[in-house]
Amino acid sequence: MASGGQKFPPQKQERQPGKEHVMDPNPQATSHEYKPANKLLGKVALVTGGDSGIGRAVCHCFSLEGATVAFTYVKGQEDKDTQDTLQMIKQAKTQEAKDPMAIPTDLGFDENCKRVVEEVIKAYGRIDILVNNAAEQYKAESVEDINEERLERVFRTNIFSYFFMVRHSLKHMKEGSCIICTTSVNAYKGNAKLLDYTATKGANVAFIRGLALHLASKRIRVNGVAPGPIWTPLIPASFSEEECTKFGSETPLGRAGQPHEVAPSFVFLASNADSSYITGQVLHPNGGMIVNA
Repeated sequence: MASGGQKFPPQKQERQPGKEHVMDPNPQATSHEYKPANKLLGKVALVTGGDSGIGRAVCHCFSLEGATVAFTYVKGQEDKDTQDTLQMIKQAKTQEAKDPMAIPTDLGFDENCKRVVEEVIKAYGRIDILVNNAAEQYKAESVEDINEERLERVFRTNIFSYFFMVRHSLKHMKEGSCIICTTSVNAYKGNAKLLDYTATKGANVAFIRGLALHLASKRIRVNGVAPGPIWTPLIPASFSEEECTKFGSETPLGRAGQPHEVAPSFVFLASNADSSYITGQVLHPNGGMIVNA
């Protein structure tokens, strides 16, 4: 872990989504300090982009807490990370939970999201926790560099899929279920080099707030998590080698966070024992960056 002024080794991946198993060092999805307490016993959770990074850590924590977990991934590019995550979940899961499931898809299209939900329902019968987490980002030195094709691609993955997944999951969710969306510190502080990504993350925040009001009468809670700089495959797949070496150094804590430092926020928001009176809110595991929201 980069801390106290330490840097990550130079590295670069040429395409998204990035691959976790080739990163140096590998992101830390687990922590020996985490103590499960059966907070999600008997629940069924669906996590988009769950094969690596924050999604992997969330799947792992949910499994430790007793949930049956399904997650999505990008076929081909993320096959190795997916198998590693499935093995991690199987080792972590409680006796009561069913075996995990990984579903390959491109979430940017409504029909694909519908199919994902149908597969989960066929296997497990319901969805208690939906985590919209999948995302992609690309640097641009100028807004003129962001063409229509790229803009649509980023919006399809980062916000269209959130709508689509909710649309098809809701019919299988009951009172006491919850939806958690991953947004970003960039939605609050802005980012000059990630304009389209930042716009989608702002849309995520507005979606969280509106959907929470929309579903309040159904007693389905909707919240979000806005991570700061976290060491995930998205980073070497987005930035230059030099930028990777300095990643996270701008935070007050002086380092990037690790996925296992973010995942407990999702557990908190998924647990009715912990957050039954919280909806329409966003948690900020961001290394001390003040966002005033």
